[in-house]
Amino acid sequence: MLNHLKSDCQNCFGLCCVALPYGKSADFPFNKDAGDPCGNLCSTNLCAIHSQLREKGFRGCVSYECFGAGQHVSQTIYNGRDWRDNKEHAEEMFAVFPIVQQLHEMLFYLKQALHLKETQSIRASLQNSYEETVELTLRKPEAILQIDVSAHRSKVNALLIETSKLYRSRMNDNSQKKKSRKAADFIGANLKGLNLQGEDFRGKLMIAANLSNSDLRRSNFIGADLRDADLRGAELREALFLTQSQINSAIGDAQTKIPVDLDRPGHWWC
Repeated sequence: MLNHLKSDCQNCFGLCCVALPYGKSADFPFNKDAGDPCGNLCSTNLCAIHSQLREKGFRGCVSYECFGAGQHVSQTIYNGRDWRDNKEHAEEMFAVFPIVQQLHEMLFYLKQALHLKETQSIRASLQNSYEETVELTLRKPEAILQIDVSAHRSKVNALLIETSKLYRSRMNDNSQKKKSRKAADFIGANLKGLNLQGEDFRGKLMIAANLSNSDLRRSNFIGADLRDADLRGAELREALFLTQSQINSAIGDAQTKIPVDLDRPGHWWC
């Protein structure tokens, strides 16, 4: 359902490895400026240490997801013209990529919302928003650079918030359900083995939270920070707006149940 909104490095010019900056931290071993190719980027546009990224300190690369923006920019917007061979377009391409990445992330959420039976009452609005966002990604580079991403995101967010309410309403109407947790963050929180169905974790900091063996069906994870969150044995198959990036940054195992559209990370314990 969402395959075209997943990274396809084979058809990308390594844009995330060049266009995006990063700073020395727990996620990266050194500083890199925007526009500078990472030293691990090969001429084939693949990573020389892909299988060792976590061990070598590139945890940020492991968790990154472009939602298919890399291949779209490389193959559709620039018609397969590598930035190496088109120096005059390189700077422009590097500026276009993060904008398209944000638009593709919105498409990921909108597409999921469109496939939920609970969103029937707003289906037309969701479809219009999806088509409008697609149109933005098909514009010429100079037009994409003029897009007011914040304004467009605000319109999309209103629909995603309504989607969350509709999708979680069945759980929230359950008289046996505990009152929703209002904490601003759950950093390091022990939520092991809890019934967290229908919770709203939108934008929550959940770094290193223990969610092992918890039931997280119909919970909203949009914008939640799940770095090093323990998801071993957790039930996430019906989680809302959960992304590959969030899954990649967390800890899981063979017993973790994830949505069918997401891939089980290779670094998870078996």
